[in-house]
Amino acid sequence: MALRNILTKEQPGLYKQCRPVTKFDERLHQLLDDMKETLLSANGVGLAAPQVGVLRRAVLVIETNVPEGEEEFIYELINPEILETEGEQDGPEGCLSVPGEYGLVKRPMRVKVRAQDRDGNWFEAEGEGLTARCFCHEIDHLNGIVFTSKVERMLTQEELENWAGEED
Repeated sequence: MALRNILTKEQPGLYKQCRPVTKFDERLHQLLDDMKETLLSANGVGLAAPQVGVLRRAVLVIETNVPEGEEEFIYELINPEILETEGEQDGPEGCLSVPGEYGLVKRPMRVKVRAQDRDGNWFEAEGEGLTARCFCHEIDHLNGIVFTSKVERMLTQEELENWAGEED
């Protein structure tokens, strides 16, 4: 495994459409392993392949909504598509490719996705709250969309701190 550089908003590769993954081989496995190491090192909750300069439809999302005492885990979503959404949430959103900037973004409260695993097997997953937000955010990356194009407004550092304080 290796840490990969995360592209930032100034880099054009972040705004390109990704191609489907067609080969489920050691090269893909290496990419996913490197993305996991990069994501954990950066303390993020999601990472898409284009953020590390690879224009393929692959994302990682950390499932943080786990029962007390259980470990968080990482979804590996290859060629993901959103099947269903429900409800709405409006909250602060950030991105590893837009460090230090946060904005208010409307997203569904619950999202059901269909994707392939690292071996090409299809599966479905559902996420609520932060996980639903991450599914949408990371799949947007695969289509060249960065959250800053969806914000209602950007937040100041003080607003962000106040928002975080309300959730404690």
